[in-house]
Amino acid sequence: MKGSYFIIPLSVVIHLMIINLSLYLLTPETYTETVAISINLSWLLIGIGLNFYSIDRKEKFRHKFHKFLRHFFVFVLSYFSVLAFVKMDFDPQKQILVLSALLVFLLFYRWGFFEIRKFYRHGGGNSLKVVILGNDRNLIRLERIFSDPDYGYRYLGYFQGKKNKHITGKYLGGFEECFRFIMDQEVDEIYCSVSQFSKSELLRIRAFSDNHLTKLKLIPDNKDIYSNSMEFEIFENLPILNLRKSPLDKNYAKYGKRIFDMVFSSLMIVFIISWLIPLLFLLNFFESKGPVIFKQLRHGKDKKIFWCYKFRSMGVNPAAHSQMCTRNDLRVTKIGKFLRKTSIDELPQFINVFLGDMSVVGPRPHMELHTREYENNIDKYLVRHFAKPGITGLAQVRGYRGEIVRKSDIINRTRMDILYLEKWTALLDLKIIYQTIYNCFYGEEKAY
Repeated sequence: MKGSYFIIPLSVVIHLMIINLSLYLLTPETYTETVAISINLSWLLIGIGLNFYSIDRKEKFRHKFHKFLRHFFVFVLSYFSVLAFVKMDFDPQKQILVLSALLVFLLFYRWGFFEIRKFYRHGGGNSLKVVILGNDRNLIRLERIFSDPDYGYRYLGYFQGKKNKHITGKYLGGFEECFRFIMDQEVDEIYCSVSQFSKSELLRIRAFSDNHLTKLKLIPDNKDIYSNSMEFEIFENLPILNLRKSPLDKNYAKYGKRIFDMVFSSLMIVFIISWLIPLLFLLNFFESKGPVIFKQLRHGKDKKIFWCYKFRSMGVNPAAHSQMCTRNDLRVTKIGKFLRKTSIDELPQFINVFLGDMSVVGPRPHMELHTREYENNIDKYLVRHFAKPGITGLAQVRGYRGEIVRKSDIINRTRMDILYLEKWTALLDLKIIYQTIYNCFYGEEKAY
């Protein structure tokens, strides 16, 4: 959900602080260094194994309460196992009282978290703009859910061919009017009642959402428009289909991928980029005057603009930000040819990875000019912007890299990028990194 990136890391830190302070103050005789390390690892591993650390927009204090109790119960078992393993003498009665107090402290934090989140959302923070397409019997139920400020939705209204006299609510207009409204209001999510529209209309709505970076969620019916990336979500007892659910949305993917990116990029910056910059500065100095680092505005996740860094491989020229490099481009310097052939020119993008603008693996970012062109001409092009751009990606190792000569080149690249979003695994990232390194030494020269 919006603005929630740090919620789970913060919760982990606070949980560990509560656990360690409680045990240190209440049972100092058993809180040794070995025990402290073991219980911290136990809490984290149990949380990962039970998928405890997941925050759903619709979750309240009482929701998934069983997950919390299950996590704590397994932690208690592991805690006594650690004490037994290190042969620690302890008073069982006192330990049970201490763990009971710890349970109360953790419950108080959990309650406090949801109260603070409720207060923040009541004030309009952490909100998503939503509209509904269709006005069947589910409309009233959805409007009731969206009107609950605890969920953090900003419900704008519904669209339908004509207003239904038996349905109350915020009627915004007919079906044809919804597209302009969604763009003007920068709507985040569309909830569509499948039974109210024909197949052609549903396909049009789906294409619109994919091409305008708006998530589409369906109140389902059998209209044959389902995709491999769909996932059911439950709003109370109402099923919703999310057509753009990616494995990258999972918490273990987001945080695991970010940790990997930071470690990998740090190593590259310290051990390779740090000495390459002065070396390339000296080599470029004798052939082509200008900065050693070239920066260019590109579109990232959610189409946000960032400065993308590369080692300069061309002479300084006015068309650098508008004209893509082509094969045998005369603007490329002698040193630049080597940099581009080996992809060394891309290495400064590890700075972008470290800063969080990019990932090691993901869809390649394009120039602003090209993004504006492709989003209007290539179906579902903007779907790739649901993920962070990468230094390398599935499209690049499958052969769809370099100069865009034919329309099919960008179509196939977009198809591979969407496939990556739908089929992501950590192993897939490692395979792409390996194949990229292999291609740098034995592959063909790239053109951009």
